Order: sequence, then C-alpha cells, then structure tokens
Amino acid sequence: MQMLEKEKIALTLKINGVQHQLNIEPRVTLLDALREYLGLTGTKKGCDRGECGACTVLVDGKRINSCMTLAVMQMGKSIITIEGLAENEQLHPMQAAFIEHDAFQCGYCTSGQIVSAVGLLAEKQPKSDTEIREGMSGNLCRCGAYHHIVAAVREVVETTENAAI
Repeated sequence: MQMLEKEKIALTLKINGVQHQLNIEPRVTLLDALREYLGLTGTKKGCDRGECGACTVLVDGKRINSCMTLAVMQMGKSIITIEGLAENEQLHPMQAAFIEHDAFQCGYCTSGQIVSAVGLLAEKQPKSDTEIREGMSGNLCRCGAYHHIVAAVREVVETTENAAI
C-alpha cells in the first residue's frame, strides 16, 4: 500500500516582528510551528491541552495557549513569543523581575509565565496580589514558585504604573 503525502499549505506568520514563510499541513498547531518548523523553542509544550499555560504567546497583544490554535488561523496577526520580548539584548522588565525575584525553579513554565504576565499587564494593571494571582491562574508551576512569580509581577506593576509595558 502506498502512503499518500499529506497536503501542505503555504502560509506567512509574523512572529516577533519578522515574517516567516512556512509550508506545513493545515493541522499543525501554532506551538508546533514555532518549535518544530521555526526553531523557537522558548515556548514550551507542557500538557498540549491548554491547561498549563507553558505555551502562552501573545497574538495581537492577547494571551493565548499556542497548543490550542492552528498556525493557519494566525495568518495576518502579530505573534510575540518569549524570544521577542527583549529589545536590543535588553531584557523586558518582566524578564528582569523574574530573574531578580528567582521566580522559577526548574524553569519549564517560566517562558509561559513571563509572556502571560506581560499580557496581563497589557490587559489591566492589577491592583493587588489577589488580582495578579487571578490574572495568572491559567499558568501552572509544578515547582510552586507562585510567591516569587507574584512578587516579580508586582514589581513590574509598581515600577511601570501607567506606563506602556
């Protein structure tokens, strides 16, 4: 029996400000396109079911689980991954705060946590630790670094109040 090659489609994705041309099957998730086709491995594959947040990216400024969307659905949108947060080798304030507050242990969830925190602050300025925890509730940390994560987010909120993040 002869195996048929799966049909591929050409698409363009704008990731971290750069247009990328891909030729992939229509069923490829955004997460797999990032990791397997573009080598952007900072976005992690955790549960692959949209439950852990390790694969969080920003699409047009909004947080999404990249494992739960097809790459083809993101054509024409601006995608930001953990690799796209730093500018000119200058860490994003959230990345610097995570380092300063030791807001990671194993580090596996960290990229999703950071991207989610940046998205949270773009959505609203949390007024309390409770609001930070609620806003970050879609991102799980198996090591339990939540106290440090909240402290890092709080620092960025306090140092950038009313400023564009």
